[in-house]
This record gives sequence, structure tokens and C-alpha cells, in this order.
Amino acid sequence: MSFFTEHPKARWTLPVAAAGVIGVAVMTVNQAASADSGLPSRTAAQLLADVRSADVTSLSGTVVQTSDLGLPEIPGLGGSGGPGSASSSVSSLLSGTHTWRVWLDGPTRQRLALIGSNGESDVIHNGRDVWLWSSVDKSAVHHELSDEQVRAAADGKHLPGALPSALPGALPTDAPRTPEEATSAALALIGESTDVTTSGTASVAGRSAYELVLTPKDQNTTLVTSVRIAIDSQEHVPLRVQVYSSKLTNPAFEVGFTAVDFASPDARQFEFTPPAGTTVTESDELSAATHAGGTDRAAGKPSGGSLDGEHAPKIVGSGWSTVVVAPFSLPSAQPGSDGSAADSAAQLSGILKALPTTSGAWGSGHVLEGTLFSLVLTEDGRVALGAVPPEQLYAALAAK
Repeated sequence: MSFFTEHPKARWTLPVAAAGVIGVAVMTVNQAASADSGLPSRTAAQLLADVRSADVTSLSGTVVQTSDLGLPEIPGLGGSGGPGSASSSVSSLLSGTHTWRVWLDGPTRQRLALIGSNGESDVIHNGRDVWLWSSVDKSAVHHELSDEQVRAAADGKHLPGALPSALPGALPTDAPRTPEEATSAALALIGESTDVTTSGTASVAGRSAYELVLTPKDQNTTLVTSVRIAIDSQEHVPLRVQVYSSKLTNPAFEVGFTAVDFASPDARQFEFTPPAGTTVTESDELSAATHAGGTDRAAGKPSGGSLDGEHAPKIVGSGWSTVVVAPFSLPSAQPGSDGSAADSAAQLSGILKALPTTSGAWGSGHVLEGTLFSLVLTEDGRVALGAVPPEQLYAALAAK
């Protein structure tokens, strides 16, 4: 499933920082459990091996993503957060429900769509052609892949330019959009900070699944209490991922199939003809930053701000209590920049002003607290982020 698995998770942006932190949380398998409901017993180690060796080349289905990160209302930010909403605002990533449709038929035909109350936004890859389409904006961008990119796709390799993530403007970007993406982040590293167990079985999208549970060993240093991954009992692919917070009973973040079919999708799902009235742009670059409005993936940094390339981020702590401290500067609308750049700069400035102020031996700044992560933006141009309480961010900022 290279279409879903080949994208770097370290580039997720602030609204899904909690999920991104999972990608640097490390784990160790130290307990086995048996399944029930008539399925053969599988240990945690066997389930991990199942996921890593899964070889699904075709599927279609519906994925629902829900976030409850517990952030305060920020004036000036829209986003209904209602079922099926398709807002492009920052706040749309912080809460609410989004519905995705996915189609996969081998390495050269994929489609990913966000279905919203006002329309849909799609990435469609069919052989040499790649379309980025937004029905809301009545716009489409067409890329014709080079011979090198066609060969890379045929070999199941990630296409240059972060193609599948280059979703149109109406799409909230950088959140894990499928259970496969979220699982890849969670299983990125192996270490000693997590207990990995099984927890019986579950039924997801009408299919039987084993449940793998990742639990931080030190519950006092992280806001994440557990991550539950439902793994299809036959195809071994993740069907659902739930991230639990110490502040909530229900999952703070969840992404899972509500319907899935592993048969080859109809070929027409990968055919695209721009509807009448659509503005079509031909492009030579597969750049997520050009059209998605979410992340400059080529540079590996959030489009809402910039990391000083001369200074590598500082990592404080390890496992689930990892804190990242990095240089940060708010964007500014440059002369000649388009409206979206000006809107982003104004939006982020508004967010900063709405956040509570804080200070300590490390300096002063603004703090943002959620159910799964905390973030501090300092007056001297640093950002500290982690799936930890704010006090641990302050300590990391003060560390030499």
C-alpha cells in the first residue's frame, strides 16, 4: 500500500501535533494475549509482523476522521466541525468530523477525496496523469508525470514532490487521513517506552479485527494514555486507530473505515474530466505547497511559519515525553503575495493574540493546551511542542 505508507509523518503540522508525536514514540512488545470471537489467537508480536507484511494492492472505502483536541475557541476562525464538513480553516483541523473516500488499484491508480457538505476535493492518479480537483473552488490542477515518476510509481515507490498529499485548498491537510497513515506513524520506531499488548477483537466496517494497544509506560509524563489499532483479521491492514487522552473518556483522535472493500475498484473511479466551468491549470511541479495551502513538504516545514534552516530542532526527553524545541517565526504577507498568504499570516497572528500568555526562567510567550499536546511560542522566536503538559515544555525551553 505504498500510496498510503510512503509519506513522512514528521511533517505533520500543529493541529495534528498529537498524532505526530506518536510517530516519535517508541515501543517494546512485552506481553501477549489471545483473541476471542472465534478468531485464532495472535500475539502482539505476530500482529506487528502482520501489519508490516500486509500486501494489499486494491481497495475502496469510506474513512471517517474525528478530532477532539480540546482547544479554546479562537475568534476569527471558521470551520463548522460538523459531520462531513470540508473547511479549509485552521480550526477545521482542531475538532469535528471529516469524511474521506479512498480508492486504490495497484501502484499507478489511486484516488483520495474529502467529501464535504459543500462539495469535494480530490487527488486522482491514473498512470501518467495526476489531477488535483476542488469542486468548491471549481478549479483543477493537472500534472503529467515524467518517465522517471511513472517508473517510480510502477515500482511502488513514493513519487517525488509529495504527490498524494498535495490536496486542493478546500482540504484540511497534514492530518493522518487513513488508518494506514496513522499506524505507520505509531510504528515508526521500536524502543523501550511503550507496552504493546492485544485486547481481544473488534468489528470495524463489518469486518472482524484484532486490537493492538500501545500504552506509554510512564503515564505521568505524557497526555497520551493509549493508542488502539484495529487490524483486519484477514488482510492484516489497519482498519481503525484511536488515540486516547488523560483528559477525556472518548478518543481524542480517531480515524477508521466505516466501509471497506478489498476488490479492485471500477476503472471509472480513476478517470477524470474537468466539469464545465472548471478553471484548469497545467503544472510541471508536484508541489504540495503550491496548491494545498498546508505544508511546504519539500522543505519539511509548516506553511504557517518557518523553521530556521541553519539550526536543527533540539530534542529534549524521549519516547512519549519527547519535546521538540525549534526556531520559529510567524509568516508575513510579502508584497505581491496572493490572498491566501495574507489570510494565513492574519489568521496565525490572530491565533497568537488569542492564546494565554506565560513566562518563566526560559522567557515569555504564548501557550496552547490541548487534550493530546501542548505548545509554547516564545517571544524570542522559539516553539516547543510535545504530547506533554506545559510544565515539561517550560523545562525543555530552559534546558541548555
